Amino acid sequence: MGEGTKDALRIEFDGSLKLEFHASKVTSDAGLLAHRELDDALDLTASAAGLLHDRRTGTNTRHTMTALLRQSVYSRLAGCEDTNDAERLCVDPAMRQVVGGRAREAHAASPAAPP
Repeated sequence: MGEGTKDALRIEFDGSLKLEFHASKVTSDAGLLAHRELDDALDLTASAAGLLHDRRTGTNTRHTMTALLRQSVYSRLAGCEDTNDAERLCVDPAMRQVVGGRAREAHAASPAAPP
């Protein structure tokens, strides 16, 4: 008695990830990968981004609203409360992986250049 009929929540890590030593490619926080897996299992940022309206147009829309929301959330989880670290984080391997999309191949969103 008391046992539920729901399946247990299972987190499956991305099998395409490899851990290798490359002195020049250091990540700030590989723990973000576990947060991303939980995020995917619960569909948190994807469903939240679906509630946001993207009014951007033109060539400045490299990243989806979901990717931008993930970058904002995960940068705060990594201890970065503002955009001061955005230039460093946009090329960080763990951040690029958790943001997903185009960030995996190139880099995550970077701060806007001053006018």
